[in-house]
Amino acid sequence: MQIKKINYLLIIAFIWISAACQTQTKDLITQLKELPNVSVEKIVGDTTFTEYYEMWFTQPIDHENPKLGTFKQRVLLGHHNLSKPMVVEIQGYNIWTPKAGELSKLIDANQLTIEHRYFKQSRPDSLHWDKLTIKQAAADQHAVIQALRKIYKNKWISTGISKGGQTTIYHRFFYPNDVDVSVPYVAPMNLSREDKRIHQHLATVGSKDARKKVKDFQIACFENKDKLLELLEELATKKKWEFSMGLEGALDLNILEYSFAFWQWGNTSLNDIPNADANAEDLFKHLTKTSPFSFFEAKDIITQQPFFYQALTEIGMYSYEVSPFSKYISYEKDLTFDFTLPKGVDGTFNPESMLAVNQWLQMDAEKMLFIYGEYDTWSATQVELKENNKCQKFINPAGAHGTRIKSFPSEMQAEIIGTLEKWLELKINK
Repeated sequence: MQIKKINYLLIIAFIWISAACQTQTKDLITQLKELPNVSVEKIVGDTTFTEYYEMWFTQPIDHENPKLGTFKQRVLLGHHNLSKPMVVEIQGYNIWTPKAGELSKLIDANQLTIEHRYFKQSRPDSLHWDKLTIKQAAADQHAVIQALRKIYKNKWISTGISKGGQTTIYHRFFYPNDVDVSVPYVAPMNLSREDKRIHQHLATVGSKDARKKVKDFQIACFENKDKLLELLEELATKKKWEFSMGLEGALDLNILEYSFAFWQWGNTSLNDIPNADANAEDLFKHLTKTSPFSFFEAKDIITQQPFFYQALTEIGMYSYEVSPFSKYISYEKDLTFDFTLPKGVDGTFNPESMLAVNQWLQMDAEKMLFIYGEYDTWSATQVELKENNKCQKFINPAGAHGTRIKSFPSEMQAEIIGTLEKWLELKINK
């Protein structure tokens, strides 16, 4: 009887070891193809990775009501090694690039890039706008991450830039245990539909002389409005642009947008701003370079409509302050982005989501490292951690929206990397 029992145990052990060995010898694409509701294809991507894959996840339009239908969500996977960490690039829009991001290169990690629902190739056939919420998007990302966590067992880090940074925050709010660490870059935390802190930032950012030169340029554009309209009409004809608010409305909006764009991107030198007595051609050339008119063009608005819908209904945005230019434009109140909403769609703002996320950030969020640029207009609504010392925030002096870890002074870079090393329990070689 004892011999039979020993033989039985040996057989069970043999079966278990055989199954374990079989699992270990499966190649990556086989493991990926075994994931449910996923199609996968090996493609040519960023060659810094040893393998690159495009995957399509079948996602419910409504995670709480799967009967509503499904859509395909595009996901890219850059693979180095199963033993390395995984960086999840959470996009706020479509996937801009297949290349390795800063964090992936910094820690030599695998990279998973997730396109946001309703953008570009990750769109349902029928857009149920009320299902474009931070909760539904987070559930998409959760499904993708949980599927790949079955294969990649090392540390997981989520990250995103701008709206991708916001989306990284929202995902972590709903699913705090999906990843070990999060690094949102230049992510606004707007608390109202048109957050007035943007106006305060533009009134105080940089030096007094710099702000005056920016405003003087805007005034010069308004004073040369008739000539600029002629130039805009010529350009719009050439580009086949259309503006729902008309050419004059588009020009007004673009001149007002100029200060936001100037400080946001930080790639325009004060010395490049034309003087107030410059000719109309020079004013127009500089205006279009710093603040492209395509932002207000009808086709571009349709492409970016999911962003505008989210901004106006849940995640907040900004308005254009009219009073400083009341001499030149006749609008009675600040201009908002209501013209970007899909026709017939309710644009009522629900503040509850952002208030809940903001409270969580200040009390319960852990191991989140926030990156900002001091001058960036979106830093006006940056995350405020209050007394939460479980997270860290770093602000790049005079930095703009393109701020990355490598943008910081060396001593601040060392502090950022030291924080990541501590949280991830690994050594980072710069």
